[in-house]
Amino acid sequence: MKLLLICTLLMSMYSCSKATSGPEYKYKKDPGTGLAAQVGDIKITKKELYSGIESDIYDAELKVFDVKFNKLNSLLLEKLMKNDPRKKGLTNDQFMDKYIATSAKVTENEIKAFIKERKIPDNQVNEQIKERIKNYLLVDKKREAVQKWIADQTKKSGITVFFEKPQRPSFDVKAGNAPYFGDKNAKVTIIEFSDFQCPFCSKGAEVLTELKKKYGKKIKIVFKQYPLPFHSQAKGAAVASLCANEQSVDYFWKLHDEMFADQSKLSKDNLKQTAKSLGLDSGKFDKCLDDNKYIAQVEQDIQQGKDIGVKSTPTFYVNGMLVAGAQPVEIFSEIIDQELSK
Repeated sequence: MKLLLICTLLMSMYSCSKATSGPEYKYKKDPGTGLAAQVGDIKITKKELYSGIESDIYDAELKVFDVKFNKLNSLLLEKLMKNDPRKKGLTNDQFMDKYIATSAKVTENEIKAFIKERKIPDNQVNEQIKERIKNYLLVDKKREAVQKWIADQTKKSGITVFFEKPQRPSFDVKAGNAPYFGDKNAKVTIIEFSDFQCPFCSKGAEVLTELKKKYGKKIKIVFKQYPLPFHSQAKGAAVASLCANEQSVDYFWKLHDEMFADQSKLSKDNLKQTAKSLGLDSGKFDKCLDDNKYIAQVEQDIQQGKDIGVKSTPTFYVNGMLVAGAQPVEIFSEIIDQELSK
């Protein structure tokens, strides 16, 4: 506690522009020695400095990149419209509506589909909510229309960007004997650290299902256990999944899908009933679960996750590259396609 307080005070010293005492920090050009800082014989390497904060640095760099990238697209749109001979006499908004986003319309069926997908209760649906949904969907459609228009305008030359996109941090993550889907020698391996009681992990499971359909056995998906301490049934569910895996990896994925489909049924009795309904050998499964047979493997996965900096679930590593959270399929596909093309 005292060390934490001291570190906090040191950070506040750095942020205070009128500090009258404290260490003097001299900032110099990187000499290429691998050092981050040095005082006398004390050396702090960049490896030490970055260890454990790789994802924080990436997130911060990505925010800076997004600010630049969004401004870039805004400027591109403005300049491309200005160069279009049809722009004469029209405001940017008029040109947008007449030539770029002419097909950006939202139907009643799309509004209904949005309500159904987001599971908005019927008693909360009114004309005001529908109008808000319509505007939300319209903005999204206009954004897509703008991207398509810019793509069409720059199809011949492409867009050369002179600032770098942050590189995802990469880790050496061992699959070990964890359950997996796909070819064991697949060119792309996705290792997921997940929690069966985590609602975000349920969304992550849906993303993986889409990736399985899209890439089949071109990818290998490895499931690592990372039950969070505040989810009371998560460890038991983790053990249950490995008890199913003991009988076959197909049973593992079947139970995996069932647990994520209904996270209200993760008690020991519910898990036994689900396993039986899936066709597992009840006697073997029940004994395995009652004996907490695979708790050591669960704990090993948790420790491995901590060692590589897993902070929340789900966390994915695509050929070692970090993807934090249940990101859209497109995020994964971008990385997978790049790796498959190598």
